[in-house]
Amino acid sequence: MVRLPLTPAEVERGQRLGALLRRARGPRSMLETALDAGVSPETLRKIESGRVATPAFPTIAAIADVLALSLDEVWTEINGTPRRGAVREAGERSA
Repeated sequence: MVRLPLTPAEVERGQRLGALLRRARGPRSMLETALDAGVSPETLRKIESGRVATPAFPTIAAIADVLALSLDEVWTEINGTPRRGAVREAGERSA
């Protein structure tokens, strides 16, 4: 299988994702976080460094869960805008 090169936008999103995960992880070790998420420490390192700019959804979901990040938070951070149809904040009503 031939993998197409990443676009500059995909690379930038990967870098934002990595920065978000590093911030959310805080002082917690990479090893502990990776093992709790059920991914290899090498995978987490590559995602945090931006080397894997388009990780699989289940991988990101598992890491986000361990770091207490909602997937909406992840989406907003990496794309810079709220996701269309995002879950409303508690107490917010539709018009």
